[in-house]
Amino acid sequence: MIGSEALVRSLVTSGVDVVFGNPGTSEMHFVATLDAVPEMRGVLALFEGVATGAADGYARLRESPAAVLLHLGPGLGNGLANLHNARRSRAPVVAIVGDHATYHKQYDAPLESDIDTVARNVSTWIRRSMRPEDAGRDAAAAVAAAFGPPGQVATLILPADVSWSEGGSVAAPAPRRPREAVSAAMLDTVATVLRSGERTAFLLGGSALTARAIGAASRISQATGAEVLGETFPARIERGAGVPVIQRLAYLAEMAAGQLDGLRHLILVDTKAPVSFFAYPGKPSDLVPEGCDVIVLAGGGDDAAAALEALATELGAHPIAVSDHPTPDRPSGELGAESIARAIGALLPEGAIVSDEANTSGTFLPTFTAGAPRHDWLTLTGGSIGQGLPVAVGAAIACPDRPVLALEADGSALYTLQSLWTMAREQLDVTTVIFSNRRYAILRMELARVGATASGQRALEMLDISPPDIDFVALAKGLGVPATRPERAEAFVADLERAFSEPGPHLIEAVIPSLF
Repeated sequence: MIGSEALVRSLVTSGVDVVFGNPGTSEMHFVATLDAVPEMRGVLALFEGVATGAADGYARLRESPAAVLLHLGPGLGNGLANLHNARRSRAPVVAIVGDHATYHKQYDAPLESDIDTVARNVSTWIRRSMRPEDAGRDAAAAVAAAFGPPGQVATLILPADVSWSEGGSVAAPAPRRPREAVSAAMLDTVATVLRSGERTAFLLGGSALTARAIGAASRISQATGAEVLGETFPARIERGAGVPVIQRLAYLAEMAAGQLDGLRHLILVDTKAPVSFFAYPGKPSDLVPEGCDVIVLAGGGDDAAAALEALATELGAHPIAVSDHPTPDRPSGELGAESIARAIGALLPEGAIVSDEANTSGTFLPTFTAGAPRHDWLTLTGGSIGQGLPVAVGAAIACPDRPVLALEADGSALYTLQSLWTMAREQLDVTTVIFSNRRYAILRMELARVGATASGQRALEMLDISPPDIDFVALAKGLGVPATRPERAEAFVADLERAFSEPGPHLIEAVIPSLF
């Protein structure tokens, strides 16, 4: 058995049965192996950033690793932005990077590069298989490392001659580390703080944003008066009917500081203490109020939901009745960010998965979707734009029985628009809404917030993506996705309803005024 077959079969044995990829010459034996191992599904992307983002989206929903196949150092580099987001989402991803044959590297061929250094930006687990005999064991080890907990990007580098040479064998799955139980002493410490009567808040992230964990935190809140917040950009949060609504920490540092102002205790549950996304003149980077104690109830390797439930039991917090928020009426009139949010809240199907990269146009979405049927919401975890469409691809492949809605800002969409081709090729049930305000609105807002005074034509042109106006309908159709451009809210509602009811991908371009 050649090394690539041993690697692929070992991935399957370890529970990885999808590989997203954009391969090249050094990965051809891996590609050929897909015919010999039908249990492994190969999904082609036209750009590495689509493949890496799709692996992230898949892993967030399945909570098990996806594999992504990349071509040498430049291919890894092209996919790095969405591997950065995957690292921040703590998604379990196995990145398989082909390399030159071991004996060929000495010649410094045109595509030779330092793959390990590139990978270190997103991976703490990096291994190079040096013999076909190692490939299967290394694959199993990579899967176990990616699982964590917490999940991570595990990078396995596969030289071409190791891939094509005989001597490989299938490896058994490597042992996986379970989540740890939070100690009784920590539960007692937190319970004492909650009984003190001093102003306290929970900040939930990661695995603490399931319906189960949110429900337990809300029980504690009702019993003690503690506030409950979610991290700004969660990898996945369960929302909708029957789930208590929690506020997410604001993106803008001054608004987040206002939410936290006056706290005496901040209890972290599978997240980090909040900091400003960027440095701003005269504003603090650390958002924890002065004099506030920070307590880590559960870290990334702990069973956060069980800890919250145990804490609720210790505090005698009883189950609570969840008051469902009303579903908005279908909007009419002019089309804008608010009417789109109302339409989504009115029409979102049961079990939907929302990949949200609406950015500044998404301001109204949390309010109008709070009462929608139960759904999952995925956000831009690492801040590197171009994530929304690829994550939607991965989510749709992970959960083919659930509708996926991609909410995408126009500027961000252009980073990874090739995702639409993969949606069409795989006939994925993804509805994409493009918020087309024809500018980088987030950067116009940041221009003022960092204290820059530029307001002339040359500076503002760097923050505007019109003219020429980008025709997303034509682009989508060219990539195989049916598309429409409604002009009023009533037409948008009709297009969205039709997209949800028909199988396969659809795109709706909504030309709207900018909020900033």
